[in-house]
Amino acid sequence: MGMLQRFENRLEQMVSGAFAKAFRSAVQPVEVAAALQREVDNSAQILSRDRRLVPNQFHVELSAQDHERLAPYSSTLAQELTEMLREHAHEQSYVFTGPISISFDERDDLSTGRFRVRSAALAKVTPDRAVTDTAVRRASVILEVNGMKHPLDPPGIVIGRGTDADLRINDPGVSRRHAEIRVHAGEASGTIVSVVDLGSTNGMLVNGSRVQQATLADGATIKIGNTTMTVRFVPHPGQDG
Repeated sequence: MGMLQRFENRLEQMVSGAFAKAFRSAVQPVEVAAALQREVDNSAQILSRDRRLVPNQFHVELSAQDHERLAPYSSTLAQELTEMLREHAHEQSYVFTGPISISFDERDDLSTGRFRVRSAALAKVTPDRAVTDTAVRRASVILEVNGMKHPLDPPGIVIGRGTDADLRINDPGVSRRHAEIRVHAGEASGTIVSVVDLGSTNGMLVNGSRVQQATLADGATIKIGNTTMTVRFVPHPGQDG
């Protein structure tokens, strides 16, 4: 209870008695903190003997009344909860795949005083060069990964955790050069997209099946490590289909 007590004391010092008054009969911040700790503990995946992967994106779902009461303090609360999770992760040898994100969402199916936590492990994704909105709009094929859209132009891109990858994914389960997406722009047959495993440690899944290589259709999913990517074919004026 030591960490949760420190969290509660810091929060009280920052917002004084206003917080206690606002939450007198609603969800208590320390309850949310405890729930986030449990979510992290229950979701931990073993990477090695002394390292475990945990979620870094959290959605705290609240009733309309609790959400309204929390709104004025949500930024402060999120900052304190983030710091608490960092301390907990350090003590437990947990590894976050990317920056911690905590949001508070209103849900109609929850009554006052009740809440739930949803989480996901989203790796930080970094292209080797800046990707403009114009490039994304003009692309006929797009790769969606963790909220980012990356244009897939011929000849394609190498995806991995290393600095020499065209699209870097900070996921401990991803190899330095994990997979290559190949793009061929044929005039008669249209654009052909395929993916090839580059001898990665953990392999890859395409549409849920483990493969070494595969041709990709619109909506195809590629999973490497804990990261899932989706291929989208984008029709433009003058194109068939």
